[in-house]
Amino acid sequence: MSRPNPVVLFGFLVSIIVVLGGLAVLKGGLFIAKHEADTLHLVQIVFRMNMGQWPHLDFMTPLGALAYAPIALFTWLGAGIGHAILYAQIAVAAVLLPAAWWGGVSRFSGWLAYLFGALVMILCVAIAFGTEEQTISISMHYNRWAWAFSFVAIALAVVPPMGRERPLVDGVIIGLCLAALALIKVTYFISFAPAIALALAFRKDWAAMGWALVAGAGVVVIVTLFAGVGFWIAYAQDLIEVSRSKVRPQPGLTISRVILSSAYLGATAMAILGAVLYRQSKEDAGGYALLALLPGFFYVTYQNYGNDPQWLPLLAILFLALRPKQVRYNRWGWDIRKGMEIAAIATFAMAAPSYINMASSPIRQMTFDAEGYEPILMTEGVNSDLRLPHVRARRVDGWVSLASEGAGLDAMEEGADRKELGSLSGQPLPYCKLKLGLPGWTKTIVDDLENAGFAGGNRIFIADIFSSHWLYGDLKPLINGAPWYYGGLPGFDSADFVLVPQCPASPEARKQILDDIMALEGVTVKEIRRTPLYILMDIKR
Repeated sequence: MSRPNPVVLFGFLVSIIVVLGGLAVLKGGLFIAKHEADTLHLVQIVFRMNMGQWPHLDFMTPLGALAYAPIALFTWLGAGIGHAILYAQIAVAAVLLPAAWWGGVSRFSGWLAYLFGALVMILCVAIAFGTEEQTISISMHYNRWAWAFSFVAIALAVVPPMGRERPLVDGVIIGLCLAALALIKVTYFISFAPAIALALAFRKDWAAMGWALVAGAGVVVIVTLFAGVGFWIAYAQDLIEVSRSKVRPQPGLTISRVILSSAYLGATAMAILGAVLYRQSKEDAGGYALLALLPGFFYVTYQNYGNDPQWLPLLAILFLALRPKQVRYNRWGWDIRKGMEIAAIATFAMAAPSYINMASSPIRQMTFDAEGYEPILMTEGVNSDLRLPHVRARRVDGWVSLASEGAGLDAMEEGADRKELGSLSGQPLPYCKLKLGLPGWTKTIVDDLENAGFAGGNRIFIADIFSSHWLYGDLKPLINGAPWYYGGLPGFDSADFVLVPQCPASPEARKQILDDIMALEGVTVKEIRRTPLYILMDIKR
């Protein structure tokens, strides 16, 4: 196959951004169908950044500033939060377009260049997080963005250039992509930076490695000039705190199941088969590079909610790009070139549902009926363009125990292994777990606090995993608080009250927080208000 036409390829990538990004914007906002808790987490961080706050320095999060800075920029320019999210996705795709284009024209021949570029652009502008679940969601947008930057850096490092080597261009792009990973979600940087360095070393491309280090160091210097050295220290502290979390030690399956369970074993087998076949072709550099990438692929998949192996199509492209140009046979008599082609086809087939889902998500948003949706913040105004179904906003459902006194289920509770859910003032808290209606539940609590005179700009520590209450009324966010609770008592020193939900989203988080508060020396809490939804505690220091 011949090299792609550079102008046609560039136009093709632009058309993907225009069509998919434009379809999403034309709907008049972002209409999510689920994952409202994740979305409110995003809104909290964006609004805090618009207040001039920095992630890690002013609030706790394991995610990097670049995961939210593009969205914060557009809200700062006056866009509603829904449009800002969509504009930010288009902006990320536009920024990455030259790098994706360069990866296509310099590394891949024929249709592979177009497929590679299309995958990168789809990851940037999709409004579904992946898998086969066809619902609009902005949840984990940072994972898609990070995969997009990873694809470009990995392709440039692993695949030799088809023509003249340009280590300056390659190295700068690789360095900037790795820096972006560190500032979006450091898991990707930790997983892929060593493998990328090894791939460049296997190819003896020392010049590109040097330029990558220079470009990456340049980003570190720029960020440090704006945020200070303390930014990096605070970032590391947040990551350490999250790694110790007892509330959410992992977002999904165990790593052994991500590698070896029935749903993933086929992908693992194809990945190992392709790498081994390439090694058997006597092309040591590419074979070792493919093997070096696999631990990172597995680990990132394990770290991401949904455990969607979105690296599969990149691996298939690498198989096709690196397969021997001539027919070669291994010691078993297998045609290595055909073997890698078969592995690539099987890998593409396994990846197809997730990428078709992401690619079609803007089309689905444009074509569905938006009746029955309302603002996630449950108020009109500039930010009413981020909407979700009435049923998810207003239908408040939870899981409760049916084994109440007199229910006749006492015998069933023996050996039920029900976790302790904590207690307050010596009284055990009821078993209840909120499952639906987070916006309406939160709004109702905040309205009650305002009516009872406990709002008025106060800061309230929420004994739960989510703390979006300040978005819904006259409350202030905690100083150095955590938009998503991972552990400890971040922001407690600035709190005026503690709010204990009667039915939290995470009973485990509620118990952990109450245990930590009761263990504090020189601090006592006293109940001052109790409703069917919450218990409000005054703090005495």
